[in-house]
Amino acid sequence: MSSYPADMPASGTLLCRMALRDLIHDRKVALCIIFSLIAVIAPLLLLFGLKNGIVSQLRHQLLDDPRTREVRITGNGNYDFAWLDKLARRSEVGFSIPLTRSLNTQADLVRDGQHFVPGAEVIPTAKGDPLLQDVRAPVKDSDTVLSASAARRLGVQPGDILRLMVSRKSEGKNQRATFALTVTGVLDDAKFSRQGALITLPLLVALEDYRDGFQVPLLGVSDGKPPRERTRYSRARIYASSIDDVSLLARWLETQNIEAITQSAQIESVRAIDRVLGIIFGVIAWISASGCIASLVGAFIANIDRKRKDMAVLRLLGFRRRAVTLFIIIQALCLTGVSYGLGVIIYLLGSALFNHVLGSSLPDQAFVCHLDPLHFIAALLCVLAVALGVAAIGALRALKIEPAESLREI
Repeated sequence: MSSYPADMPASGTLLCRMALRDLIHDRKVALCIIFSLIAVIAPLLLLFGLKNGIVSQLRHQLLDDPRTREVRITGNGNYDFAWLDKLARRSEVGFSIPLTRSLNTQADLVRDGQHFVPGAEVIPTAKGDPLLQDVRAPVKDSDTVLSASAARRLGVQPGDILRLMVSRKSEGKNQRATFALTVTGVLDDAKFSRQGALITLPLLVALEDYRDGFQVPLLGVSDGKPPRERTRYSRARIYASSIDDVSLLARWLETQNIEAITQSAQIESVRAIDRVLGIIFGVIAWISASGCIASLVGAFIANIDRKRKDMAVLRLLGFRRRAVTLFIIIQALCLTGVSYGLGVIIYLLGSALFNHVLGSSLPDQAFVCHLDPLHFIAALLCVLAVALGVAAIGALRALKIEPAESLREI
């Protein structure tokens, strides 16, 4: 009947060959199981891809817009270097720089008699400024970065020279100081839509000192009161490290009795969308997975009951309980592996279709349906876990089959 001793264990290679040949022999049943798994895996991948793609796109839009992370202090205060240093050292703060009084953050930008921007906004900047992600920060006090609208109105581009003019009234006389600036970069409208210029902090302080009637060596002004030593500032430009830190930073400022304006409502709306989509996906995924597991368990048990005689013959030929268990596990892993692979292919095709049809109105490199490699790995692990669980249930059923059952059929 067989040359194998009764207690000889089956080798792994033999088990794999037998399991694969059995699946090929019962290919109709195997295909039904594969299609039932694909019907669950592919839609879930597409659904999660849509959820992840939409939320990720919204988060990327928030992150790409530095204004979302800006925390603006309202009004003018009186902050010393110690407090400003304490602010800059907080983990929630990604960038901060002192600011003068709001009335002193304006100046005239002039190229010639036909190209000028009266009352342009001037704000301090430095290395690490979120507004200057793709633009080199001013190094010298004579460097400036213009907004796109100001550059268009002045008709300048990087490398051109313009004049910054600031006025004051001293001892009943109207005075004006002029300072030459070299354009080192131009900001995109999406980052700074107003007409303005980003300059160094020393130059901004010089503008305020000039308006307050002091002598300003940087501007070449020797009239007025003797130069003063700067020890305090009225405000600060603040950007949180991430959109998740905006509310934390705003709450900390509240504990310092400082009112601030943020984009917390917009950030919270994205979080709400993420939570709602997560709940919807979780419910659908749970229902689909439960139905899939139930159908797989039923299919495996029915298949084992249909092959009770074959299982009994295997036991009679010397296959131990462990070999029978591995036989069922190998078949389960093969079926789920093929199903997962085909499900991923269907997802990739569906994802490309969604991105082509629904993403046509989005900016370049935007996506509607997207999954990261880690998502595919996590999905594969979940599918394998389900397969092993179902195989374990089927194996328990198969282990109850005694070798003597095959003799009763003879």
